[in-house]
Amino acid sequence: MPVRTWRPAPAPSAGDETFAGVAFGLGATFEQDGDLEQAAAWFRRAAEAGCPDAALRLGDVLGRLADERRAGDSAEDLLAEATRWLSGAPDTTSPDAIGLITDMLNRHQRLAARRGSEE
Repeated sequence: MPVRTWRPAPAPSAGDETFAGVAFGLGATFEQDGDLEQAAAWFRRAAEAGCPDAALRLGDVLGRLADERRAGDSAEDLLAEATRWLSGAPDTTSPDAIGLITDMLNRHQRLAARRGSEE
């Protein structure tokens, strides 16, 4: 089952010069360029600095990184961190957030199924 594509609110405007806004903008730029590792690093900084959309974006990016890794401890660690960020996001009742949380649960199930088939 393909993962839904989530398109959050646009990055903060160029006039938003707070660290959180700049970090969010850098995360969005790296995500758009396909560098999910750097995107995750910048979204993490933005979320830690209080940017409300960054936690959801970070959870999504970490989930996609885990999908790329497919198996192993790093995929499990990425999914665990993604789950923490998604569950602690400021607005988990929006349709986009519910979709991301549902996708995360599906990722956990797929990973558990892969682990079970390897045993």
